[in-house]
This record gives sequence, C-alpha cells and structure tokens, in this order.
Amino acid sequence: MKRILTYGTFDLLHWGHIRLLKRARAQGDYLAVALSTEEFNESKGKKTYHDFETRKAMLEAVRYVDLVIPEEHWEQKISDVQKYEIDAVVMGGDWEGDPRFEILRDHCEVIYLDRTEGISTTKIKNDLGENA
Repeated sequence: MKRILTYGTFDLLHWGHIRLLKRARAQGDYLAVALSTEEFNESKGKKTYHDFETRKAMLEAVRYVDLVIPEEHWEQKISDVQKYEIDAVVMGGDWEGDPRFEILRDHCEVIYLDRTEGISTTKIKNDLGENA
C-alpha cells in the first residue's frame, strides 16, 4: 500500500482543494492530510474562517481522505512521514523548491501538482469582499 501525505489549511473548501485531494489520492492507496491548526496559522499571519474541528470534519467527509492529523509547526514534517509510514508527500506546485518540503526527499518521494487555475481561498475572500 502506497501512503500519501499532503499539508494545508483547507479553510474555504473549494474545487481547487477537491481537485488536489483527488489527484493526491490517485498517487497512492491512502491519503493523510495534515491540517494546519489555528495556532499554527496565526504564527504564519493567517486567519481562518472555520475552526480546526470544522475544517477537519469537512475534510473527513471528502471520499479521497483517509486520515486528518493536526499540523502544529513547520518542523513536524519528517516525524509525520516516519510516524505515518508515508511513501510520498504531495503538494501544490506553488511549494516547489521550498526547503521545508525538499528536505523530505531523504525520507520519501515529494510530488508537486499544478494548482487549479482561477480558484484559491484568497481569490474567494477577495471576490466576496468586492461583492459584499
């Protein structure tokens, strides 16, 4: 069984997220999602609309997701790969070359997938702000 892991905030769940999760799951047999906690997001200067438990419940309802774990800090990635026996970490192409993911190449495969054009949580927030 090939085990896949991805990371994200997944706040305003949208088509781009679903497409990423579907394509990540297609890379293997099992998909774990490390979901950023509110505290971790705050440390990155991000604020979520939905709390962690709501975002976790939404992800657990997506058929491509087998497990949701908390992402509490940048440094946990290697231990996540080891603890959950991950074969590949899959991320959006905007993370390609980031040392926080490239360091994982010593522990598993790292795969970057193209982002879905025309959609992002930031775009949704901006569009709603303009139309409110």
